Amino acid sequence: MSGESTFRLEVRKWLEANCPVEMRQPIASDDDICWGGRRFRFRSEAQRLWMERMVERGWTVPTWPKAYGGAGLDQEAAAILRQEMQVLGCRSPLDSFGIWMLGPALLKYGSEEQKLEHLPRIARGEIRWCQGYSEPGAGSDLASLATRAEVLEDHFLVNGQKIWTTYADQADWIFCLVRTDVTRKQGGISFLLFDMESPGVTTRPILLISGKSPFCETFFDDVKVPRRNLVGEVNGGWTIAKYLLSHEREMIGAAGNATDSRSMGRIAVDALGLDEQGRLLEPDLRSQIARFDTDEAAFGAWMERVAALARRGEANPAVASALKFYGSELNKRRWELIMATMGIEALEWEGARSNDGYLARGWLRTKGNSIEGGTSEVMLNVVAKRILGMPGA
Repeated sequence: MSGESTFRLEVRKWLEANCPVEMRQPIASDDDICWGGRRFRFRSEAQRLWMERMVERGWTVPTWPKAYGGAGLDQEAAAILRQEMQVLGCRSPLDSFGIWMLGPALLKYGSEEQKLEHLPRIARGEIRWCQGYSEPGAGSDLASLATRAEVLEDHFLVNGQKIWTTYADQADWIFCLVRTDVTRKQGGISFLLFDMESPGVTTRPILLISGKSPFCETFFDDVKVPRRNLVGEVNGGWTIAKYLLSHEREMIGAAGNATDSRSMGRIAVDALGLDEQGRLLEPDLRSQIARFDTDEAAFGAWMERVAALARRGEANPAVASALKFYGSELNKRRWELIMATMGIEALEWEGARSNDGYLARGWLRTKGNSIEGGTSEVMLNVVAKRILGMPGA
């Protein structure tokens, strides 16, 4: 038996023995997601145990070095872990902007002191992060940001506003782009980390059409940030920002692969049943789902291909924009099909039976996928110019 096969068998046995049955059920509400952080409260003992067991193995961040809370796995071994979790239907033990976005940026650009201070806490789910990028006048044109950080002797003094700051009202810390030089655009931006409980930080939720609000406006009024919380150099934040954005776009794009362990076809069968020939009862819906499941499988294979190219240093840096665009569209299609499959039952807006309208609110939430992390129009422009080599207008 090869080393890869032996590892796969070990992973499978460990997951079967250690993943609680409750943590193998499809996510039914936002409360089923473990975000960690100072204020997080576990929904159940099973949720707590599952995270703690994965933390102990270093499998919340399997490819990170052991010194920073990971398991030191290579990409192939990490892929095996993901595959075996999917086969068993295991939920993610910990979801985190720290894992998806900040962590990779710190691993590449952070000082050793910053890595040791922040990465193990992210891996253990002890700290929850939010992202301070977009501003009222700087969305797709992020380099126009105006939030100012005055460079003083031992700290920065931050003043300004961010918008669409996801979960800012629940986050412990923020990774934030600030302007430290008003005479330059990209070349005048720095990358800071600071505690959301710092004096001068306030948040205000933004109500969405889903009736709930993961987004906030965030305000900074004379916020003092220690110099040691600068990542990289003063005015050197744009390079870090672009690197982190590529991971954000991959994260959003990955939503095109189902977080529910069931395929769309399985969801429809469970909801509608089969005819006498063993086919989904609704023929038109059956055709749409077949196309979707094929496209979802192809997208998953494409993501694996991109990951393999990245390991060899051969991936086009702009491919994250392509992943983000197609994954967003695929996720919206999936939720449209879920609503069509579940029918009027999916429109229930509140109450215990519908988990407070989880399906209806989730469907409405996906409408933002084509805006957040870079609008679809901007992503298509990036693909056209940097992948297809098409001339600009």
